[in-house]
Amino acid sequence: MKRPLKLDLKMARYLMLQKAKRRKRFPFVTMLEPLEACNLHCIGCGRVIEYKDVIDKRLSIEESLSAVHASGAPIVSISGGEPLLHEHIEEIVRAILSEKRFIYLCTNGLLVEEKLDLFKPDPYFSFVVHLDGTKKIHDSVTQRAGSYETAIAGIREALARGFRVNTNSTLFHGSDVEDLHALFSTLTSMGVEGLMVSPGYAYENVSDRELFLQRQESIAVFRKALDASKGFPFYNNPLYLDFLRGERQYDCAAWTTPTYTTLGWRKPCYILADKHTDDINELFDPQLWENYGPGKDRRCVNCMMHSSFEGASILHAFSHPTDLISVVREERRR
Repeated sequence: MKRPLKLDLKMARYLMLQKAKRRKRFPFVTMLEPLEACNLHCIGCGRVIEYKDVIDKRLSIEESLSAVHASGAPIVSISGGEPLLHEHIEEIVRAILSEKRFIYLCTNGLLVEEKLDLFKPDPYFSFVVHLDGTKKIHDSVTQRAGSYETAIAGIREALARGFRVNTNSTLFHGSDVEDLHALFSTLTSMGVEGLMVSPGYAYENVSDRELFLQRQESIAVFRKALDASKGFPFYNNPLYLDFLRGERQYDCAAWTTPTYTTLGWRKPCYILADKHTDDINELFDPQLWENYGPGKDRRCVNCMMHSSFEGASILHAFSHPTDLISVVREERRR
């Protein structure tokens, strides 16, 4: 199963329209978190702690759509928390799909098989199942025995029913590259559309901060994990993968992925929430970004998150024709 061509075309048209409007800052992907509750408490996750006081709160269908409209981005990533716990998740998905926006529903996989009947295969819709390794490592990260096998069973059933399925893996300090390659090999043979990767971020609410990679350690690990000779179908764009390998440098562009939660838009970004706001335009204020990013805020020094830098790599490509051609060729090769 390959990445839909219409996704790349829709994104390209959107970017050209924003450029024509001379917008310097605009969203690429709306990160929608309709709840923060989860059926796991994974090591390295800060959300369930950060939102503990509103863990029972849910966004309504109308609130979810309002956030999607305020952003206007052609892609919506639905996460949380565990979005499949939301009582109206199928209605939220259906409403967004009716507007021909692409949806990536990010899940830990525990409920995929159980909830499949709520959804229909659609070229605009994909599950993204989070897996951090094969059975032993993934079950250790999730702190629940059997979570790996349940997620894999969900992926198999979703693929059998014709759903698009991608996966997402976070790399931490001490990540076992050989185990990751074994995972990637298994997922590739199963027929997933693509493998997303990202370094873990050291959320201040996470007690074990030794889990997280320092920037130079991230580069060293990703150079091994992103071994091109393996032929794995990595989903992130090739310029961002080069960035993870330390072969390119980009400035933070976290405003490309505004994140809406039960408390409003996270300000400034998906990673940091120094405050929440009801006005998404505050996230595009140039003065805001004078204070955030590597070299500006100590919390940003080791960040290499896709939510901050993948958008930057895409902006770079649209200003550098040679790199843009390389990206297009690589995307079509997958």
